[in-house]
This record gives sequence, structure tokens and C-alpha cells, in this order.
Amino acid sequence: MDRNLLFATSSELVRVPSEALVSVRADGNYSAVRLADGSEYYLTLQLGQIERRIAEQSADGDNKFIRIGKSLIVNREFIIYINHARQKLVMSDGRSFRFEESASREALRSLREYIESISNE
Repeated sequence: MDRNLLFATSSELVRVPSEALVSVRADGNYSAVRLADGSEYYLTLQLGQIERRIAEQSADGDNKFIRIGKSLIVNREFIIYINHARQKLVMSDGRSFRFEESASREALRSLREYIESISNE
């Protein structure tokens, strides 16, 4: 069952259906939360804080979010293309949106190995 993820600070609140959260990118002391409808919210939370909140709010064993390197969290359900040589990650639902992100070669190589390993289970 999909849940709403709640991110609150002293001055802001963002409530997001987990199935709509595509990625979170670090931007200094802020985090940019990108949704499937194309909207983006900047929160005064560091990426590590967002990562902990996602883990706390996810059902046991049902966390579909993956931290990639130091600056990115993605919803693994939307990963459609990984090219670690070009440092490129494409996320899409196959119908209504397509976003590209970049990450280090090593982080994307590890992500590729992880995706392959869970696909074989």
C-alpha cells in the first residue's frame, strides 16, 4: 500500500504520496523534492534528514527509495535507464514524465548492480 510521506520543518510542510516522489537532490543545506507531475519543492532539510524520514515512514521492507552517492535519492520504480560511463540516469513512468539526473560513475555502477540483483530474485 502506498503511503504519504511527510516532510516538515519549522516553516514548511510537504505531504507527498510515495508513488509520486521521483527523486530528491541535495542542494547545499537544502533538498529539491521532484514529483511525477513535474513540480519541485525546496526544503530546508539536508539529504540525510530526508533519507531518515523516508525510512521511518516506509513500511518494513517496503522502502522503494535508493540513495545514490552523496547527492541523490531516487524511487527505484521509475528507473528506466542507467549509463554509468556517461553518468546518466533516466527516470520515467513510461507515459507522462521523463527526468534525467546525473551521478558519479561509481554510484551509478553500484546502482546498476543493485537493480540487476533484485531483478534476479
